[in-house]
Amino acid sequence: MALREVVFAGRRIKGPDRNALADELAAFANSRGGQIVLGVRDDTGDIVGIPPDRVHLVERLIAEVADESVDPPLYVLTRHLSLPDATGVQQLVIQVFVPRSPFVHRSASGYFRRRADAKRQMRPEELARLFEQRRRAGFISFDEQTLDAASFQDMSADLIDRFRTERTDDDPQTFARKLGMAARTETGELRPTIAGILFCTSSPERWLRHAYVQAVSYRGRGVADSVDMVNYQLDARDITGPLDVQIEEACRFVTKNQRVSASKALGRADRPQYDMTSVFEAIVNAIAHRDYSIHQSKIRLRMFSDRLELYSPGGLPNTLELDMLPYRQVARNDVIASRLAEVPVPTGIAGLNTTRATMMDRRGEGVRVLLRRSEAHSGRRPVYRLLDESEVMLTIFAAE
Repeated sequence: MALREVVFAGRRIKGPDRNALADELAAFANSRGGQIVLGVRDDTGDIVGIPPDRVHLVERLIAEVADESVDPPLYVLTRHLSLPDATGVQQLVIQVFVPRSPFVHRSASGYFRRRADAKRQMRPEELARLFEQRRRAGFISFDEQTLDAASFQDMSADLIDRFRTERTDDDPQTFARKLGMAARTETGELRPTIAGILFCTSSPERWLRHAYVQAVSYRGRGVADSVDMVNYQLDARDITGPLDVQIEEACRFVTKNQRVSASKALGRADRPQYDMTSVFEAIVNAIAHRDYSIHQSKIRLRMFSDRLELYSPGGLPNTLELDMLPYRQVARNDVIASRLAEVPVPTGIAGLNTTRATMMDRRGEGVRVLLRRSEAHSGRRPVYRLLDESEVMLTIFAAE
């Protein structure tokens, strides 16, 4: 554990230095992980705290350093604690959890590892050994990594048990490990994995603040189209909960906010703007394949009068390219994809008509289904775009 005092000069953070903080984060990630507590003097251990009205500045510093000053970028978690100072007054501090990384990270001053109670710059031969160790260990997908900030007890037994079958008789801990929902750390502690938090807690955003769907329905064809800028949003909601609940509720948001017209060509039959099976496939893919290691970036669902836009954080995994999406399935999150292939398709959503029983298609036909059905419904083929190599955007056009 490392302790660091936060020093302010007006509204600006004077210390810790950004480069020094980056070195600390990378050193923990290159070792066995660890914690940094901000708001405590490192020389004496005295608790000095962080003013509540400046906590957001410290949170921003942590996020920017982890994203911009460490290569490759780091995923870290933060938690606010209240601790008594020497006079007994409760002070706010920030606990930063740095997981052990499957990669080797370089920070502003070079390559560091944590040894005993201090960071040390690695010698060339030590760095070479670490690269080889990481290579031999193989890549562990991000959703399989454990969360030091959570305990096994944070997961709901009921949410774990819903994955059981008639042949499952394992105890909860063994069963969660087999599912990839929990794993043991190097010290032998059983902790939830990222996938475990996302599926088996009622509020994943408690640990993963970005793990939700931000849904907004607008009046016109663009944000600035409305004359009434006060009421330019028809509806807005942050959709949280386990991933399968997010999928279901995002679909319900679309059915609630899409227009339904009567088609004379169909004998006055109701005609919704979107084919809901296509929308369902799009949302499942976004939830399953987004990059959960990109913090402060959520899935965004935008509904306009003529189209639906879905933004999923992260570029395309591995060597996948946009034109390959209908023909290849490359899972960024193996555990998440596997669990979604076991969760039943939700019922009671108007227009959702799929022949399969579970949310995820093991055959990788979801993209082809949404492209084909949506084009048949609206007359326009949906469009995928890659934005700055860090976000995938899908546009589904509304039927007129």
